[in-house]
Amino acid sequence: AGKFVPVTVVEAGPCVVVQKKTVENDGYESIQVGFGDIAQKKVSKPLQGHFAKADVACKRVLREFRLDDCSGVNVGEIIKADVGDRVDACGTSKGKGYAGTIKRYHFSRLKETHGSGPVARHAGSMGACSDPSRVMKGKKLPGHMGVERVTVQNLTVVKVDAENNLIALKGAIPGPKGGIVYLTDSVKKA
Repeated sequence: AGKFVPVTVVEAGPCVVVQKKTVENDGYESIQVGFGDIAQKKVSKPLQGHFAKADVACKRVLREFRLDDCSGVNVGEIIKADVGDRVDACGTSKGKGYAGTIKRYHFSRLKETHGSGPVARHAGSMGACSDPSRVMKGKKLPGHMGVERVTVQNLTVVKVDAENNLIALKGAIPGPKGGIVYLTDSVKKA
């Protein structure tokens, strides 16, 4: 239709089911999924045994997904990139290091004239006077920013290339290029 759509292309597989957990054995139902091949010598001996038991090549990433009903999924099965029209993307955000309050919480700076000194980008008031005699818990202060779990909800799936296991999502997703992201069915239906 001649529209430009900004997308993020996600490599979504092939993902292999490495383990299947059941209520009888583990107390809950889930599947363990492996993604990204890796040389066997780079994997620890216990994990080598884990992959050998499933008769699967060694994988770089192992993640577990809880399902309501795991009866239709078997160990060794390959999960392809076939998703619905809306998904949630969950990943680890980019690290920003030690950040001040302006960058971290979007504080406004102090005035740069009339004697506020060389502290225009500092936090400003820390709170009340002598009554609590301390900084209250939860006060927004400078500190480590980024490298936290972020979920972007209701992303539109623009295109699915099942042959190459690629999914094009409208907009941005959390994390750096090449980062690991989990795609799940959207919780909020639009």
